[in-house]
Amino acid sequence: MSAIRPLNAALQEICTRELNEIPARVSQDIEALRDWVLKQPHLRACTDDQFLLAFLRGTKFSLERAKEKFDRFYTLQRSIPEVFNDRRLATDPQVLDIVRTGVLLQIPMAADDPGPRVTIIRAGSYDTSKYKFQDIIRVGSMFGEIMMFEDDNATVSGYVEIMDMAGITGSHLFALQPQLLSKFSTFADEAMPTRQKGIHFINVPAAFETGFNSLRSFFPAKIKSRISVSSDPAAIFELVRREHLPQEYGGTGGTLQDISHTMEAKLSSYGPYFQESQTFGADDKLREFGDHVRRNHRSSFGAVGSFRKLEID
Repeated sequence: MSAIRPLNAALQEICTRELNEIPARVSQDIEALRDWVLKQPHLRACTDDQFLLAFLRGTKFSLERAKEKFDRFYTLQRSIPEVFNDRRLATDPQVLDIVRTGVLLQIPMAADDPGPRVTIIRAGSYDTSKYKFQDIIRVGSMFGEIMMFEDDNATVSGYVEIMDMAGITGSHLFALQPQLLSKFSTFADEAMPTRQKGIHFINVPAAFETGFNSLRSFFPAKIKSRISVSSDPAAIFELVRREHLPQEYGGTGGTLQDISHTMEAKLSSYGPYFQESQTFGADDKLREFGDHVRRNHRSSFGAVGSFRKLEID
């Protein structure tokens, strides 16, 4: 059994106070979740300690809720084949090209910062003739998964997304694929153990601001209340400390290229995992449906976008 990475004092305090984590019992809780996963004939899944711990923290150490979220993590991926497909590899040329363009930027943080992880998505910076919106989401989903393994800020304090709309054109808005946005937002809310704390749109053109309410409708209800919109270029400084921002955003934290190079190296180190993850998933034909149906199950979209129930034994 691999060792659990220790938290800094500030994050450990949050875990204890808000997430019901009892340090002396963490190994026992992980083993209980792993034991359940390995007994599920329909699941082929990652059972790494830190990966399982992310689900426990994301459900405030409720084992039943962790089981439910873990099952959804693999089950709902089948409903988004545009994202979860055979191009979801660390060696895929398109994936690497998107990382190198700096469309997605995971902002570095101070080692003792207990705040949420911040990711900037430069929505107007990719070539819509080369990539579809689903390609950008695919790469984002890969880094979201890496966060589950090694980003204690994300698994304890959640994450914030900053959507930078600078340079956005009509072709970018047309490429947004609202139905995909809705499905992936639901997946992030229901199946990802990391908690989304906010989506902040900055540098928003007036034309986009006018039609924003229609886009907002595609987000889950819980997420809608966490969305903010601003056309003020200085709004980013209210969300991220200047010393952590790259120079292109008026900060002192290196350059966009520096961050992209770091992210590419990180992605490369997870090459074997993403290769193995091509074999992970849920097979409903092997799911053991018993007579007992839990009353507290929440519905979710099924393989064809309809709503159905998941049974967690």
